[in-house]
Amino acid sequence: MATKPNYQFEKRQREMAKQKKKQEKAQRKGSPSPAEQAGGAKEPS
Repeated sequence: MATKPNYQFEKRQREMAKQKKKQEKAQRKGSPSPAEQAGGAKEPS
């Protein structure tokens, strides 16, 4: 009997890989990662 594919696991792995790639790209550019931007305070203008 063949096993059923675990689509949720595969999707989670793709999303984690995409997020990691995005963070590495942001570090190369010298800007803070999206996670840091969401939790950080805004600078006054």
